[in-house]
Amino acid sequence: MIGLMACVASPVGAQVVVSPAATSQSLDLNGAAIVYDARDAELVGIAARDLADDIARLGGDAQAVTVAPSGRTQVWVGTPGHHAGIDALIKAGKLDVRRLKDCWECSLTAVVPKPASGVERALIIVGSDRRGAAFGVYDLSRTLGVSPWVWWADIKSVKKGLLVSVPKPYFSKPSVAYRGLFINDEDWGLFPWAAQTFDPETGNIGAKSYEKVFQLLLRLKANTLWPAMHKVSAPFNADPQNAALAERYGIVMGSSHAEPMLRNNVGEWKEPGERFNYAINPQGVRAYWEARLKTNGRYENLYTLGMRGIHDSGIVGASTTAQKQALLNRILSDQRQLLKDTVGDPKTVPQVFVPYKEVLEIYRAGIALPEDVTLVWPDDNFGYIRYFPNSSEQKRSGRSGVYYHLSYLGAPLSYLWLSTTPPALVTEEMTRAYDNGADRLWVVNAGDIKPAEVNLTHFFDLAWDVKGVRALSQKQYLTRLAGETFGPQKAEAIGDLWDRYYRLNFERRPEHLQYNLPGEKVRRSGLSPRQVFERVSAFENLMNDVEALKVDDPGLFQLVEYPLKASALANRRFFALEAYAAEYERNPRLGGLYAGRARDFDAQIKALSARYNSGKWRGIIAEEPADNLWTSFRLSPPVMPAATLGQSGELPVYRLADDGVIRLEAEGGVAKGWRRIEGLGRGEGSLRALRADAVVSLRADIPTAGTWCVSTHILPIFPTDGASAWSLDLTTEGVTTPLTYARGPQDKAWQQGVLNNRLAASVPLTFGAGSHDVQLRSPRPDLILDSVDFMPGACP
Repeated sequence: MIGLMACVASPVGAQVVVSPAATSQSLDLNGAAIVYDARDAELVGIAARDLADDIARLGGDAQAVTVAPSGRTQVWVGTPGHHAGIDALIKAGKLDVRRLKDCWECSLTAVVPKPASGVERALIIVGSDRRGAAFGVYDLSRTLGVSPWVWWADIKSVKKGLLVSVPKPYFSKPSVAYRGLFINDEDWGLFPWAAQTFDPETGNIGAKSYEKVFQLLLRLKANTLWPAMHKVSAPFNADPQNAALAERYGIVMGSSHAEPMLRNNVGEWKEPGERFNYAINPQGVRAYWEARLKTNGRYENLYTLGMRGIHDSGIVGASTTAQKQALLNRILSDQRQLLKDTVGDPKTVPQVFVPYKEVLEIYRAGIALPEDVTLVWPDDNFGYIRYFPNSSEQKRSGRSGVYYHLSYLGAPLSYLWLSTTPPALVTEEMTRAYDNGADRLWVVNAGDIKPAEVNLTHFFDLAWDVKGVRALSQKQYLTRLAGETFGPQKAEAIGDLWDRYYRLNFERRPEHLQYNLPGEKVRRSGLSPRQVFERVSAFENLMNDVEALKVDDPGLFQLVEYPLKASALANRRFFALEAYAAEYERNPRLGGLYAGRARDFDAQIKALSARYNSGKWRGIIAEEPADNLWTSFRLSPPVMPAATLGQSGELPVYRLADDGVIRLEAEGGVAKGWRRIEGLGRGEGSLRALRADAVVSLRADIPTAGTWCVSTHILPIFPTDGASAWSLDLTTEGVTTPLTYARGPQDKAWQQGVLNNRLAASVPLTFGAGSHDVQLRSPRPDLILDSVDFMPGACP
């Protein structure tokens, strides 16, 4: 932890450049010897061998060796003190590695002429530590055209050539220290795939599967894993080779917010459930924790402190807040003593505390949490971070982190099928946390890993380089990623498709295509015919544009065709079913046409998923709802009309009447004190208040005099200062009206707000016909304004 804290920001120089033709400065990696030292960490050798394999994927030839033969070009990979050649260069003053001193996971890439006898030029990749060296190697592989998803999504390498140059030494360091993945809700994808397809000998997510996960994390420049923890999965440490393999790959192991001290409770706690209670059975629980510390304490771990119920439930053994405070303080003290007795000085052993759900209220009430423990703040499970470090928390030596969801099983509705959280939202929330001191740990819950490839790449790119990635708009980032993954010829087209996919699904995720909360009476979407037509047409166009790519490529199918078409078909199916229900009784033939459409779209989804679930990936994708478990948190299964009701034929052409709503996008106004966020919101973007009293002016052309319902829409983010509900001041005709929005996950309006990704506040106002200026003022910074709607008549 001391070395980690000593790492300071350094300017990033020019990166490795792939040259189309040989120059006096370029090196040809084809035929190069990749030299590492057997004295170095095993991870360094793994990375060196992976680089040789990657060069082969690109059509070249290279060999990873520990003894340097003579040769025109070589690549040296290692860490100071563990690579004889690199040490000689440092001693001779040919390689300046001072920036690597006490720097966490940093690397330096440089070209050194005549580094040794018989070697004309060498590409040197030197790390401050084992992961720094490895990340320098995987950076090079990605630059050469090998995707991090080369195995996990069957991405064909983009062959740019193997001539490289480094105009000046390139220094790289992470923005966030620990960057982790949480495998969660694995029942419907990762587990059946591993158990039945990839690792049938184990019949579970075993070492063979985890090794592939570790390899992916390294290529994404992530370093931490919270392993699968549902009852269906074997506990990670049930097989000792899993932890040993993680250490070999340099992956820091941790455990989720509900699983302290590296324990997977649902599979490892063998006593009756009521005994997992520190108030009545402290000796038994403490012995349970101590046993794991003794077996795994020699590895590199992140230790989760605190205690909740066995499986993501509230702490037991105390009822009042005061009792919970006292019990939690006792638990924390005893856990620190266990670490001291079995692992090392708790002031230097990395630990985290996650104030998730009910634990947040206990923490806010006050507990004795040592300042060297990292506070890991959770989001609301839908991508909106609930709490940010205040000024005193920012001064803690343990700093802060974030536990973030890209997938979720829980209320009000789960989302486990596709990955549709906009990168623009992730950037906004995670950089807001980073700016407030959350730079120690970012861990992301991505469910089954697939199909979250794009989201995970963005999350870990951002965690590695906050400054560089936050400077890009959503579309700019996606276009760049598309070029890296599929080549420059497809970059613009695929970047645009991805951008549209995230924008459309932000309005309502495919898993949230029901407009009543679980347990409520079924109700329709409430969208006007024009809104439905525009939405369905946008998805139809998305499908057509995907089809226009006309590329039979497994990687493109997994990252582009499947998620985009599946989300489009889910929407087309839902609105066809809604039209069928509205029309069938009064117009059976028209209703039958919609029934036929719904059945056809449903069949296309099933065929698309069956195509995914074939061969290598059999069992990895499950459309939600995939079973009858956890139904109180799940989308009601769409009921298809009987085949006898469905009819084929063309739908009649409608002339859609204007729904009378005047929609003004916030980004179209005249703004002072706001920043435009491209790609986030219903239109082209949204506005974020940069300061208190930020003002935006909009002009509405009112066609008829009378009463109009003015609805303002904001994103359901949480105030940075943890204060009460968001508010806006709306001023028109010289009159100011305060607007207040719903707040908190227990509020049904808020629950619908996270499903719609917007909160609304409405007020009836009287206007004369003509143009009217409307001014909106945010009393606090960080509020994100999306749009303002004017609807004729009183507010509903």
